[in-house]
Amino acid sequence: MQHTTQQRGWKAVPGGVWALGFVSMLMDISSEMIHALLPIYMVTVLGTSALSVGFIEGIAEAVASITKVFSGAVSDRLGKRKVLAVCGYGLGALTKPVFPLAGTLGWLVGARFVDRIGKGVRGAPRDALVADITPAELRGAAFGLRQTLDTIGAFLGPLLAIGLMWLTADSFQSVFWIAVIPAFLAVFVLIVYVKDPAPGALKKDAKKVLKWRDLVKLGNDYWWVAGVGGVFALARFSEAFLILRAEAVGIEIMWTPIVLVLMSLAFSLSAYPAGALSDRINRITVLGIGLGLLIAADLVIALVPGLPGLLVGVVLWGLHMGFTQGLFAALIADSAPVELRGTAFGMFNLLTGIALFIASVLAGLLWDVVGFQGTFLVGAGFAVLTAVGLVALKRKTTL
Repeated sequence: MQHTTQQRGWKAVPGGVWALGFVSMLMDISSEMIHALLPIYMVTVLGTSALSVGFIEGIAEAVASITKVFSGAVSDRLGKRKVLAVCGYGLGALTKPVFPLAGTLGWLVGARFVDRIGKGVRGAPRDALVADITPAELRGAAFGLRQTLDTIGAFLGPLLAIGLMWLTADSFQSVFWIAVIPAFLAVFVLIVYVKDPAPGALKKDAKKVLKWRDLVKLGNDYWWVAGVGGVFALARFSEAFLILRAEAVGIEIMWTPIVLVLMSLAFSLSAYPAGALSDRINRITVLGIGLGLLIAADLVIALVPGLPGLLVGVVLWGLHMGFTQGLFAALIADSAPVELRGTAFGMFNLLTGIALFIASVLAGLLWDVVGFQGTFLVGAGFAVLTAVGLVALKRKTTL
C-alpha cells in the first residue's frame, strides 16, 4: 500500500499513456493549425453563414461519434486497440493535404468529414487502451495527463497558425501545408512506442461487432453517466463560435486563433490537476466545479462587452474543459465492465456527438437570428440543466 501511495504522481503513469498523449499532442497541433483558421476562412473568404458553420461542425462531430460506436466495439471483439488507433490516426493524417489543395467549400467539407471519421475510428480504442494499461487508482491522473498533452497540442497549433499567418502574409494554404508534418509524426510515434495489453487481458468474441445484450451489460451506473454526458454536450457547442466572436469584436483575422491559444492553455494547465484530484475525492464533485466554470464562461461572454469579456470568458471555458473532459472518460472507465470498455466509450461518444451536433446547429441558428448573446445564454441554460443531472447521478449510482 505504501508503494502505491508513493506512485500516485505523474511519474507513475505508464509509458504507453505518455506515448498516447504525445500522439494526441502532435495530431492536435496539426488539426488546430487548420481548424483555428477554418471558420474565419469559410465566413470571410467563402461567405458562409454562422448557421452553416454550426451545421458543418456539428455534422462532422456526429459522423465521428457514430464511427466511435463501431470502432470501440470492434476493439472489444478483437482484443486489439492499437491497430484501430493506427487506422484512425493514419486516416486523419492522410486528409491533411486536402485542406491546402481544396479550391471550394465542398472539398473543405469533405476533408473535414473524413478527418472526423478518422477521429471516430481512433477515439474509443485509444481511451479504452488508456484504461487497459493503467491501474484503477491512477486512472483519473492517466486520463488527465493524456488530456493535458492533447491540449498542449491544441494550444501550440493555433499559436503556430498565428505566427505562420504573419510570416506568410495571411496565406491560409501555406499554413495548411505545414500542418501536414506533425500529423504524420503522430502516426510514427503511435506505431513505434505504443503497445497493446498482453494477449489474453481482454476477452474476444468475433461473432458480432455490437450486441444489444452488451448494452444491457453496461449497467445502470454507466447509463446514468452517459445520459448526463449527453445533456452536458448540449451546453458545449463547437469552439468555432469562440473564433467567430473574436472576429466580431474586431480582432484581426491573423490574431483570431489567439482565443484557442488561451482556451487550450487554461485547459492544459487544469486537466491533469483536475484528474488527479478526482482520484482523491469524488469525481462528480470535480465535474460540478467544471459545470460552474462553464456557466460563468457563457455568462461573461454574453454579458460583458468587448474584448475583456471575450478573453475572460475564453479562459473560463478552457478551465471548464480541464475539469470535465478527462473526468467523463474516467467515469466511463469506472462504470463499464472491463471487457466492454471499447463499446462503452463508443456509445458514450455517439450520444454526446449527436448532442453536440444539435448544440452546434442551434448555436448557429441563434447566432444568425438573435445574436451571439442568445447562443451563449442558451448554452448556460443547458449547463444548469446538467448540474441538476449531476445531483441525480450522485444519488442514483455508486460512483
